[in-house]
Amino acid sequence: MNIQTWASTISLCLALGAAYPAFAQSPSPKPAAPAQEKILRYAFPVAETGFDPPQLSDLYSRIVTANIFDSLYGYDYLARPAKVKPVLAEGMPDISADFRTYTIKLRRGIYFADDAAFGGKKREITAQDVVYTWKRLADPKNKSPSWSGLEEEKIMGLADLRKKSQAKANDGGAKFDYDTEIEGLKPLDRYTVQFKLEAPRPRFMYTMADPGILGVVAREVVEKYGDDIMAHPVGSGPFMLKEWKRSSTITLVRNPNYRDEVFNAEPAADDAHAQAIFKQMKGRKLPMVDKVIVSIIDDPQPRWLAFLNGEHDFLERLPQNFATHAIPNNKLAPNLAKRGITMERVPLSDITMLFWNMDDPVMGGYTPDKVALRRAIALAYNSAEEVRLPRRGQAIVAHSYLMPNTASYDPDFRSEMGTFDKARATALLDMYGYTDKNGDGWRDMPDGKPLALDHNTLGTADYRELDEILKKNLDAIGVKINFRIGKWPEQLKAARAGKLMMWGVGLSASSPDSGPVLERGYGPSIGQSNLARFKNAKFDELYRQQSQMPNGPERDKVIREAERILIAYMPYKIRVHRIGTDLMQPWVVGYKRHPNAREFWQYVDIDTSKLPKK
Repeated sequence: MNIQTWASTISLCLALGAAYPAFAQSPSPKPAAPAQEKILRYAFPVAETGFDPPQLSDLYSRIVTANIFDSLYGYDYLARPAKVKPVLAEGMPDISADFRTYTIKLRRGIYFADDAAFGGKKREITAQDVVYTWKRLADPKNKSPSWSGLEEEKIMGLADLRKKSQAKANDGGAKFDYDTEIEGLKPLDRYTVQFKLEAPRPRFMYTMADPGILGVVAREVVEKYGDDIMAHPVGSGPFMLKEWKRSSTITLVRNPNYRDEVFNAEPAADDAHAQAIFKQMKGRKLPMVDKVIVSIIDDPQPRWLAFLNGEHDFLERLPQNFATHAIPNNKLAPNLAKRGITMERVPLSDITMLFWNMDDPVMGGYTPDKVALRRAIALAYNSAEEVRLPRRGQAIVAHSYLMPNTASYDPDFRSEMGTFDKARATALLDMYGYTDKNGDGWRDMPDGKPLALDHNTLGTADYRELDEILKKNLDAIGVKINFRIGKWPEQLKAARAGKLMMWGVGLSASSPDSGPVLERGYGPSIGQSNLARFKNAKFDELYRQQSQMPNGPERDKVIREAERILIAYMPYKIRVHRIGTDLMQPWVVGYKRHPNAREFWQYVDIDTSKLPKK
């Protein structure tokens, strides 16, 4: 309204007199009621270990860090199959024809969350921060479980920088030299970073798209908090850590410095659910919730009851124990549907497995008798029974290391890995001298020593049901098994150190690539992802070969050849691919499980009008 119009309006009001009261007499409007805080509440079934990306190996800690930190790239929330998109990057990288040089321009004006480490100033992310972040995985001090994977990317000079640091440390010298510039990882200017690789890496994009591992961090923050950095994550992502009660509660709040980001995605034309989410959410400012409260509840029953009672808004991965009650015949139970609860049920990009320590005197070794023992136990294990009973149909039998929703996965592939054959198992044990020599009803070693498997496990109800199937199957062939109850993550540390004979673990794909799962058998990854401590020169050669090949039939052939070696020696028994069923209260809006990405919090909303009245 210009000055002339404003004056005319005043004159009109004065002229109308009694018909319209003067502005001075108008009552002041009542202040608007504050908007109700939007809180997303749910539970992790396993305790977190901390929030410093390079030091993490567990899924649940990485879910938290993926929502605090940003990486160069990420995944489109709704696109299927998975599609990489820029996050900190201004656009897609400039990639050389030989897949050895990647040049990335950063977006300007992206800031870290406020922290005392920045001395009261806003701190912009630069190319130097990217370089520092990636070097942290190579720093021996961090003992990064992700180093073996990053080492395979063959960033020029990075492994050498690590070796020099290790040599200096052994001599009592200086720490890792972050200031030494290397050819393969350097800032070209304030907003441009370049990677140079020793060999072709056609899927290097996927490495750059994991904020849970390579979320960009500021050097000032790491140096300020030192050994306490696991409790002080400071990123540029949509959320920041507010409170942490270890193994109990993790509270995150909206990052006030988060950039002006709105919901956008590319849903598949034939995906009605994704299309509906896109239509409802398009253009809305992210994140939509104000706070996320994560509880740690390792027992499935209280986790399930917390959701049923409305204490939690979201139940990630319905505990298999309650599948027959919640989703009979894989349909949402009528009583839950009546309450407005919805579900998302999809095959997960994962495997569950047993591993045997190849250095163990009982289960390890490469001689025919040791291979026969592992193969016999694998054949004696009835994965279909596991799917039917403890998992209540929420899985499929796995015949392969390769996971659903990854490029080389073949749902029709069949192998000994997924075969149940008690007769063959018995014949193998008899043939190689694993017989009952002292008449106590249990098989002995060929040399007459007792044969007993020590299996580490957790004491929760869902694990007990799985262990019952394992014991039943091994009892049937006369092999004794002892269960050792422990805690996560202590069991993981012991497994990496080669101190466990046998353990069960799950693995999820963080990208659509099939190849990384084979790192479980890669010799240089012993002590990290290769929990079985498997060594085979031919396998290592094939693993390196496939990593440099573009996707396609030729690479698939090499991957299958490498997998056949693992199946033949059986350091792992791959059990099942799980099916994930997530349940949402009626006030949760916009959820859709991504096959690889972990950072979904920013894309969901809480409809406060549907919340139960207090």
